Amino acid sequence: MHTHHQHLFKTDLSKLRPTQITVGYAEVQEKRGLWSGMGKTQRKQFLDNHWFPAVRGPNDNFYIVDHHHLGLALLEEGVSQSFVVLLKDLSLLAKDEFWTVMDHHQWVHPYDARGRRRTVADLPKALDQLTDDPYRSLAGEVRHAGGFPKDATPFAEFLWADFFRRRISAKQIKRDADAGLQQALTLCHSPEAAHLPGWSGAAAPLAV
Repeated sequence: MHTHHQHLFKTDLSKLRPTQITVGYAEVQEKRGLWSGMGKTQRKQFLDNHWFPAVRGPNDNFYIVDHHHLGLALLEEGVSQSFVVLLKDLSLLAKDEFWTVMDHHQWVHPYDARGRRRTVADLPKALDQLTDDPYRSLAGEVRHAGGFPKDATPFAEFLWADFFRRRISAKQIKRDADAGLQQALTLCHSPEAAHLPGWSGAAAPLAV
């Protein structure tokens, strides 16, 4: 549905195409909690002001390049429609050329829950097909705890997730989530993390 804004469209959330394979499901649950705590008026205002940045691709599909966690949370809360803001119309390109351009702009992140790069054919076709990556959840928790700031670098928190994946075992996170978070908070201020977006090198924050 075309709106008064030439680059703003209202569409079904179920039709949006992801540009990543995983999410941190803990963050999805957090966003569900925020939504469930809103009243009717707040929800309308929220949807009117939270747009999904998207690229129009082959077959006129909208490929969102951010806010996957929010999209999945809204779907699971029974929301059927939302707005997308069009960043680029690449609908006239062939599929292979489309993905070359998407990769060039860093608008796609085809990495699985083990940190392995996959082909774009492995990308889910809908938001409800996104899989959970516990390390992406950990990265979100570290950011919320002050470990690093939100950064404009595309898929920045996935870079942090992969950093933690190589240094903290999944068994440790499952056995003691708080201890895993503390280890991650220490690691994120170490020289090892200096290449990552938002790294400060400052002393780790107090225990949470």
